[in-house]
Amino acid sequence: MRSPRWALLPLRAFLGGTLVYAGLSKLLDTQYLDDTAPLGVHAQMLHAAETSPIGPLVSLAADHSIVTGLTIAFGEIAVGLGALLGLFTRLAALGGVLLSVSFFLTVSWTTRPYYYGADIVFAFAWTPLLMTGDAGALSLTAWLRAKARHRLGLPTHGTPDEDVAVQKDVRRRTMLRGGLIAAATTTVGVSAGSALALARRPALSPGEPAGAKVGSGQVIGAAADIAVGSSKSFTAPNGAPAHLLHPAPDTFLAFNATCTHQGCPVSYVGPGFRCPCHGSTFDENGQVTGGPARAPLIEIPVEVIDGQVTIT
Repeated sequence: MRSPRWALLPLRAFLGGTLVYAGLSKLLDTQYLDDTAPLGVHAQMLHAAETSPIGPLVSLAADHSIVTGLTIAFGEIAVGLGALLGLFTRLAALGGVLLSVSFFLTVSWTTRPYYYGADIVFAFAWTPLLMTGDAGALSLTAWLRAKARHRLGLPTHGTPDEDVAVQKDVRRRTMLRGGLIAAATTTVGVSAGSALALARRPALSPGEPAGAKVGSGQVIGAAADIAVGSSKSFTAPNGAPAHLLHPAPDTFLAFNATCTHQGCPVSYVGPGFRCPCHGSTFDENGQVTGGPARAPLIEIPVEVIDGQVTIT
């Protein structure tokens, strides 16, 4: 029978892989650090602050959204790599618990019932690794410890009667080498990731004030091609999914199709919208008709110019 210490490997792989993916997704998202984007970290924190039990703290973090956003992304990557590699696994698990709890107190706080939100589940999923570590299974820390013992001429595994000073020396060498690996990885990752994230951040046009939103002049389609009572999907200038509605002969309405609850793309189900993730519903004017979302969909101003529905 295989040793129980291997039983934690699937959990480590899932949690570690998920956190690395989450961090990289943020860094590769052009909207993440954009203070004007509805899916950006700044907008998400401002929205969460309205209902979060730690609202004042979230509002303070929103004032420094770039630093906060990068800290979250790099924190997720560091925690994920720690779990995957078995490097300071308990410390990585503690970071995972703190991240999950912080997300639960902000973006998931209004999710009803509570078990629909994934963050509280992730918080508890980290606890086995927090309590037991990686048990030495496919662990970089265990490998470093074995190398340290080998250099000291000691057997791979210690014994209960081993000298305390020797144990401390092995622990010190392991922590030092592990810390150097973590520091080097962090330095390279932060430098490369920050450069990538900031390079992909949309730049403001000269003279455009921060937070300003101006019309793009983007043509969505010919007005004659969109029948009354129908809709058309399109991509907004900031890259977000959007829907154009034609509710009356002389009326066109457009909305960002991002649910204001947790950012899932909503679907047009006529005559309104529905979020497939948590069931929020909105009417044809973007107003909330069913929770857990509380804020309306963001309207995109449009008008018909020369027979073309155009974003203004």
